[in-house]
Amino acid sequence: MQTREFAMTEADFAAIARLALEHTGIVLAEHKKDMVYGRIARRIRARRLSSFTQYIDYLSRHLQDEISEFINALTTNLTSFYRESHHFDFLQRRWLPELLTQSTRKRLRVWSAGCSIGQEVYSIAMALKEGGIPHSWDCKLLATDLDSNVLETGRAARYPIAALENLPAGLEKRYFERINTKEVQVIPALRNMVFFKRLNLLGAWPMTGPFDAIFCRNVVIYFNKDTQRQLFDRMADMLPLGGHLFIGHSENLHGITGRFEPLGQTIYRKIH
Repeated sequence: MQTREFAMTEADFAAIARLALEHTGIVLAEHKKDMVYGRIARRIRARRLSSFTQYIDYLSRHLQDEISEFINALTTNLTSFYRESHHFDFLQRRWLPELLTQSTRKRLRVWSAGCSIGQEVYSIAMALKEGGIPHSWDCKLLATDLDSNVLETGRAARYPIAALENLPAGLEKRYFERINTKEVQVIPALRNMVFFKRLNLLGAWPMTGPFDAIFCRNVVIYFNKDTQRQLFDRMADMLPLGGHLFIGHSENLHGITGRFEPLGQTIYRKIH
């Protein structure tokens, strides 16, 4: 058996799991040990320490300086443009046309919760543009994440060309500019629609809403049922009756909340 670079005891893992739950709401089960080892080992090297016990002690003594790096190391940021593309098809072909005929406010607000490096929120922006959102409408998209590093990537809106491989035909030409032979950047017309903010979903929410739609996809899989119940109840409070909630393919609201009705394909509508 290969000897690991750093020692990680059961007590070390329990301490990290406790800190993760306290500061992020993420539940780290036993099967996450290898993932935790790999991610926290980077912080041990960065701080030039020699064990997980030393790192936990360092974190407790320098919490203000290190907690953001600890959170960034643990949070997962798997994303892509038009991931779970049926959501964006629904947004463009059903949701937006209905909103345009029913709303007299000429105002649109969408929240991407757990936005990672911004590919989800820019996909939302593209779907709205493709759906014909009028230039005269006040349209703003809020993108939040716990990880401060991914938010900076989102604001810069620069991505490798390979990241565009799942885009529907024609979108690359309309919504991206070539920066060099390897990178593209989202055009200003989309970037100006989006506002990136750091937010812990389990903490206070400075925004007041209401949002017309909320995307919270592949986020709650890390939370226990009670935390999921509280989170979706708060999100329901941020939506008007008839507002839409989009969650991840491996998630559902069954037994969690009765405030939404399912529309299929992990799309929900608020009913009370």
